[in-house]
Amino acid sequence: MSRACAAALLLLLLLPGRAALAFQPETLDSLVSVLPDWPPEARAQSLEEPEGSGFAYAEGVIATAWHVVAVARGIEVRLNDGRILEAELIAGDAASDIALLRISEPLAPLPRRPGYPGLGEPVCAAGNAFGLDLSVTCGVVSAVRRTGVGFNPLEDFVQTDAAVNPGASGGALLDEEGRVVGLLSAIFTKQSDANIGVNFAVSVPLLERVAEDLLARGSLRAVSAGLATEPSAAGGLLVRGLLPGGAAEASGFRSGDRLLFAGEGTMKRRLRTPADLRTAVILAGPGAALPLDLERGGKSLTLPLLLPGEE
Repeated sequence: MSRACAAALLLLLLLPGRAALAFQPETLDSLVSVLPDWPPEARAQSLEEPEGSGFAYAEGVIATAWHVVAVARGIEVRLNDGRILEAELIAGDAASDIALLRISEPLAPLPRRPGYPGLGEPVCAAGNAFGLDLSVTCGVVSAVRRTGVGFNPLEDFVQTDAAVNPGASGGALLDEEGRVVGLLSAIFTKQSDANIGVNFAVSVPLLERVAEDLLARGSLRAVSAGLATEPSAAGGLLVRGLLPGGAAEASGFRSGDRLLFAGEGTMKRRLRTPADLRTAVILAGPGAALPLDLERGGKSLTLPLLLPGEE
């Protein structure tokens, strides 16, 4: 066996152990099993995913997945010590699959890691898989900034190979320090709902952006760039049209511009599909100046996209 192969094998053997050892059992005290009261017409969904998961986002506030509670007639949560409490739906956003619940127990909120984790970084998924109560699986970060996967209209996923199964939706994806890096949302499968190692968690940047609006106003504020794009054969997004009077036109963008990157610093993302741009715009928020790197007439430049503010 070559030295490179031996090193790769050693890494594969060590990473799951590192992730598992990093998990602190008391973290489960900040997680809950979500128990929706399904109406008769949701029987099929209740059989596939009889329960869900959630974690303490703020004092008395539980973050979970919207699809777990969307049609529930009532909601309860089961704490790690077995107690069952009533939960009130504060608000939810179907586009991003995020919902917030209120409970009377002041569970310790889990710390959230700013930005995105690194590729190959050990992570653990904590949730209520198959309604069996809280459990932990560990793996690595497979990808970040995933959009256009097809589960939700608004996506910014952290992809992981940590096993995630029905019932874990709404649980937490955690790094080695016990910080939330994502809210478990979706499983990519073929003809079955069994885990095949391609699982998705809503990123912390999107979770915080949506939760801020849900807590403050009960819904996510819509933000539009005011332009139409399509993937370019040369890479990036080709601007095909501008909404008259829209944000892009007012900011100096033109048809034929090729958009390459959005944002700056740790929030900078490559633009491959219109979904990438939509996510960048939503994350920037109303009133922001979102830097866009582009090519125009063979020259590279950066223009701020001045997004509309509060109505």
